[in-house]
Amino acid sequence: MIRSMTAFAGSEIEIGDLTLNCELRSVNHRYCDISLRLPDRLRFIEADLRATLAAKINRGKVECTLNYKKQAKNGPAFIINTDAVATLLAAASSIEQQMQAPLSFSALEVLAFPGIQQEPDIDKEQLALGVAKLVDKTLAQFMAAREREGAQLKTLLEERCAKMLDFAAQAAKRMPEVLVLIRNRLKDRIVELVAQPDFDRLEQELVLLTQKLDIAEELDRLETHIAEVLRVLQQKDPVGRRLDFLMQELNREANTLGSKSADKEMTQIAIELKVLIEQMREQIQNIE
Repeated sequence: MIRSMTAFAGSEIEIGDLTLNCELRSVNHRYCDISLRLPDRLRFIEADLRATLAAKINRGKVECTLNYKKQAKNGPAFIINTDAVATLLAAASSIEQQMQAPLSFSALEVLAFPGIQQEPDIDKEQLALGVAKLVDKTLAQFMAAREREGAQLKTLLEERCAKMLDFAAQAAKRMPEVLVLIRNRLKDRIVELVAQPDFDRLEQELVLLTQKLDIAEELDRLETHIAEVLRVLQQKDPVGRRLDFLMQELNREANTLGSKSADKEMTQIAIELKVLIEQMREQIQNIE
């Protein structure tokens, strides 16, 4: 199954008086790089969450964000830690006595101080089970999005492979005509320059030149690599790295075809092949 490394998914769930939200997003990356953004209250599930994501995702830079908000309808939005307030006010009073012009502060500023507001306790086991359910739901959507985009990438790659095979067939068909034209052109040129040319020696040189310009081997390797690309696209395991390697091989053959080109049409075919290979290489960068 071809999967894209680019995807997004989000979902939420209610646990007690909390509404939890999970978002997963990813872009292409050489390896699997998982980044977690969790509130302090959920830090205790970090290791399990990372293991859950790593078990499903093989490549990509993945960002997982978990947030929560309290439902005011189920009771007070927060609880005041009166002991912390008393300690804070006592410390503030002690400091103000040493100041020439102490500044007053509001109740809202006191509430914003760390530790003043307390959240209702929720059983950690219940919370962990709820988060696990939420993450599994989001991860399923996330993987489905990867597979949908991967299917589109697969179609694009198969279309370009078909075009490459068509250009390879054109090159194979054109090559005999090119070799005949080169032989005739060289014979005519030598006849112009030499009054009594040695046609036997000329024929030997033409044979050597023809061998240098022969692209049959490159076309065979090109078709073999394309067939391998099409085969790899049918595999269920992650194939991004293998496809990237095959693009390097295809580009090497296209470069050789271009260097051996002795005809305008053959040069154009080599250029079209390189354009298609580059388009495929860009798409493959997003495949897991």
